Amino acid sequence: MVAAATLAQAPKAGHAKADPRLIVPLDVSTADEARATVSALGETVSFYKVGLELFATGDGMTLARDLKAAGKQVFLDWKLHDIGTTVQRAAAVLGAAGCDLLTVHAEPQVMASAVRGRGASSLKILAVTVLTSLSDDDLAEIGYPDTVRALVERRVHQAIAAGCDGVVCSPREAALARALGGRDFLVVTPGVRPDWSAKNDQARAATPLDALQAGASHIVCGRPITAANDPQAAARRVAAEMSGA
Repeated sequence: MVAAATLAQAPKAGHAKADPRLIVPLDVSTADEARATVSALGETVSFYKVGLELFATGDGMTLARDLKAAGKQVFLDWKLHDIGTTVQRAAAVLGAAGCDLLTVHAEPQVMASAVRGRGASSLKILAVTVLTSLSDDDLAEIGYPDTVRALVERRVHQAIAAGCDGVVCSPREAALARALGGRDFLVVTPGVRPDWSAKNDQARAATPLDALQAGASHIVCGRPITAANDPQAAARRVAAEMSGA
């Protein structure tokens, strides 16, 4: 297993400086694969998302702690959704772990419980509004009468009322979230795909520059970087596009 010290000593990519607004998801099957990705990216990336797949392996929190020890920022994208007491207790544990961002579903009781649970820790709570794979037709099939935009707007208002630090939404709703949340509100946008990459399973995608100009504080960009023949070069290319915002 690759230790945190090894992550900290990952090879440098020339004089490139990581853009802290870029979050790369570690959507792989094992912690060892995730560590290999981090080592391959070196200093071109400073912020990583640890999602449900790694959580399910049992090594997700170990990896998160190793990343923090190596000086990286960590986004726990675990989308907590349970009764208030359970969410509050989980958020308390994760807040004590020193991670940076945690997602919960944008249900008022869930959001308020997570905010209480993180207490005085530095953990930021993000409310997931509408998954970026969903369209208006998908919402109708689920049973929601709202359009994606209307549902995002309602959930942003609820997230602010619950004391959340920000939301997760698609780039297409980033401007709306920014307008409602204000300057310091976090707006994290998955579904970011450069023009030179495939859209994959993202129904509401946008380029890195478009997402930031619309109001995103952070973008999540995975496969265009991690699946590239040269991940460092791809990360630098994405960061270069972001520099225009």
